Amino acid sequence: MGNRVDAVLAGLPDVRAWQEPLYRDLHQHPELSHREHRTAALVAERLADAGLDVHTGIGGTGVVGVLHNGDGPRVLLRADMDALPVTEATGLPYASAEPGVMHACGHDVHVTCLLGATELLARATQHWSGTLVALFQPAEEVGDGARGMVDDGLADLVGPVDVALAQHVGPAPAGMLGVHSGPFLSAADSMRITVYGRGGHGSMPQATVDPVVLAAMIVIRLQTIVSREIAPTETVVLTVGSIRSGMKSNVIGDHAVLELNLRTYDPAVRTAVLDAIRRIVVAECQASDSPKDPEFELYDSFPLTVNDDDVTARVHQAFTEFFGAQVQTIGQATASEDFSDIPAAFGAPYTYWAIGGIDPQKYRTAAEADRVSIDIPVNHSPGFAPEIQPTLDVGTQALVVAALSWL
Repeated sequence: MGNRVDAVLAGLPDVRAWQEPLYRDLHQHPELSHREHRTAALVAERLADAGLDVHTGIGGTGVVGVLHNGDGPRVLLRADMDALPVTEATGLPYASAEPGVMHACGHDVHVTCLLGATELLARATQHWSGTLVALFQPAEEVGDGARGMVDDGLADLVGPVDVALAQHVGPAPAGMLGVHSGPFLSAADSMRITVYGRGGHGSMPQATVDPVVLAAMIVIRLQTIVSREIAPTETVVLTVGSIRSGMKSNVIGDHAVLELNLRTYDPAVRTAVLDAIRRIVVAECQASDSPKDPEFELYDSFPLTVNDDDVTARVHQAFTEFFGAQVQTIGQATASEDFSDIPAAFGAPYTYWAIGGIDPQKYRTAAEADRVSIDIPVNHSPGFAPEIQPTLDVGTQALVVAALSWL
């Protein structure tokens, strides 16, 4: 396969010339989930220029490009497009121009790499046969973008798919690729809990049921679920990320809202933790003499990402042949994705790998000459800033190499 890969990637210098400016443009103009209109328009234009059949508006702002090139396997490559409600603090000359919105997760890298890989494959059709499906998904960050495209008839529009492939940039050294077989990314659930008290004057707490104290007791008790109710061999993360109650220092409000996030790898464990959360909240409300039952809202649920063993082995071998020592086997990650909803709709196996995007040397300090600082910004942080190169080159090459191990 090496000669074919080299032949397709021979066009990378030409692609790089427009990729880097496009990446800066996407980074500077991030769009939140379900609002990726500008990004989708740029993607559709680039795909059409490359000669693909382009379908837009799938699941809202989703875009799919299809390139039929004779008989052979049908390979789907996916990138997500949405940004996050984060205020950028990277200091980059191409930092976000949208107040309070930032590509803090690297989806601008994903879009740019997939567009580059698609153009390279489209320019070198004499070196492969089959069908390429380039899918650009909205709303990954809220967990319903993939389902939205599926519910909008994605499978009927595209036809059968033999394999689905995707990648994600993260805070590993730029140029590195990480592969993992089996359960890789955790399932995730967010829950909004409203608990009720009885409001009153801050000087007379005895006449109230203080929802702030109630919420605090709930937070403390929730920490015992993982440590005391779940086996140590299970991977579970439970985080309370937000508590809101009251408007003034001397006024005790009448309710509090907690928002929490759960990560699991086992459906039975997930059920057990969700049941424990409800049990603890109800019990604490009763203990505080809450005047009203608590309310629970489950939202932003992400499926488990389980990489197919055979597909992963095939991609791993292809990566090793091309990238050599840059490829590593990595462990599970408690981040979450909705990518698996797409191959599930096609009944297709899949694999999902990681690419590095950080120059660790930038985060060394004078006192840390022999170790990398733990202050490297991770995904979703205001300082997350992938290196343009070699990140774009490696991400583009990885998609091409993986696709050609089937096409």
